[in-house]
Amino acid sequence: MQKKAELYRGKAKTVYSTENPDLLVLEFRNDTSALDGERIEQFDRKGMINNKFNYFIMTKLQEAGIPTQMEALLSDNEALVKKLEMMPVECVVRNRAAGSLVKRLGVEEGMILNPPLFDLFLKDDAKNDPMVNESYCETFGWVNRENLARLRKLTYKANEVLSKLFSDVDLILVDFKLEFGLFKGEVVLGDEFSPDGARLWDKETLNKMDKDRYRQSLGGLIEAYEEVANRLGVKLD
Repeated sequence: MQKKAELYRGKAKTVYSTENPDLLVLEFRNDTSALDGERIEQFDRKGMINNKFNYFIMTKLQEAGIPTQMEALLSDNEALVKKLEMMPVECVVRNRAAGSLVKRLGVEEGMILNPPLFDLFLKDDAKNDPMVNESYCETFGWVNRENLARLRKLTYKANEVLSKLFSDVDLILVDFKLEFGLFKGEVVLGDEFSPDGARLWDKETLNKMDKDRYRQSLGGLIEAYEEVANRLGVKLD
């Protein structure tokens, strides 16, 4: 499947059309951003790692009964995916307190959240992706009630599957975001799952193994991503 016209260029990925109107090519670049894109750097191998990591995770979720847009791995940094009508919200699950939750509520970082929190954010860079709730989604027509229920169910299901997957290799899934879209009327998981959009800590040391290494200038970003992938058994080479 050959990529054709560039349809969208995000902070770390580019989307291309193909000769099939129902399929797209998702290209992972080496770009890494923070502060809503104000700080951007390139890291060798990052696009390849995230592409193969995402394919591995999406395959695991698909096997668990969660529909995803993933079709095939095309190359080191490209995947073939279904073309979705994306919903304008991000679903976030928090198993432990970190990031914006700590800043907003003043709770201790690492605090176990039981039951896990489910948050919704409007995808709007110009407005800094504000937090919203289900009522906003219905009132403004972003997502209807039936699909909201489906989003919540699939997100919690993904949390169950992935929390165990990472726990089995001595990692804590602190939090993560998911994005969904519609494919022929069905709610389907889209975008990506990688250390760019999840917080992962080592169980023993609590070392951060995700994009916070870049956000907080800790160094060793690619080494951390590779370590997580290797623990999971993702084939990088």
